[in-house]
Amino acid sequence: MKTNNPKQEKRIRLKRKIRAKVSGTKECPRLTVFKSNLHVYAQMIDDTTGTTLLSAHDKTLKGTYRERAVGVGKEIASLAGKAGITKAVFDRNGYKYTGHIAALADAAREGGLTF
Repeated sequence: MKTNNPKQEKRIRLKRKIRAKVSGTKECPRLTVFKSNLHVYAQMIDDTTGTTLLSAHDKTLKGTYRERAVGVGKEIASLAGKAGITKAVFDRNGYKYTGHIAALADAAREGGLTF
C-alpha cells in the first residue's frame, strides 16, 4: 500500500514482516492491537478460519490514553479467560513495543494470558 506518509508506510512494512511470522490458532489465537489517535482496540483472531474470537476497545473507558490501554488489556484477558483461552501470540501490528502497546500487553499478562 503506497501512501504519502513515510511513517505510515514504515508501519505497514513492519506489519507485513510480523504477520509473515505470527499466526494464531483456535487454542492459541493471535492478539492484535490497533491504536488510532483517540482509541485503542484489541482482537483475538483465529487465522486458520479467519475469524475474530474476541474483541475489546476503550470507547467506554475513562482516563488517559495509557490507562484506557491498560483497561483494554485487562478486558481482553478477562474475556479470554471466560472463553477458556490462556495462551496467545502477540501481534504488535507494526507499532513499537513501548508505551501504550507495552502497557496493554502487560495488563493482558496480569489478567492471565501468556504470550
